[in-house]
Amino acid sequence: MKNLIDCPAERAVYFLGGKWKIRILFSLLQSKKIRFGKLKKGLKTITQQMLSKQLKELEGDGIVNRKVIQIMPPKVEYSLTEFGFSVMPILRSFSEWNKRNTRTISVKLNKNFEENRIR
Repeated sequence: MKNLIDCPAERAVYFLGGKWKIRILFSLLQSKKIRFGKLKKGLKTITQQMLSKQLKELEGDGIVNRKVIQIMPPKVEYSLTEFGFSVMPILRSFSEWNKRNTRTISVKLNKNFEENRIR
């Protein structure tokens, strides 16, 4: 098995792994800037703890920007960084691949879907 460092594709996927990160990125792309509560509301079933964890990881990886607005009470806005925007063509490509192969993907998911694989 290759080291993570030796496989460029695996290194790239590392930044986006997990059930929620891609959904968060698409939400940020659509809204440009979004507050935590609105983001959570749009993602419906994500817990506050998980959203916070995923946002911290994305921020730490330089994909998401976190801006604190000093008013009372303080507001926090999230947006994509330039690096975050650079991954969007790849995600759109995945989306197009999914659209072109919807039938096959749906059949495979129904037969082999394991929720733990995307967590």
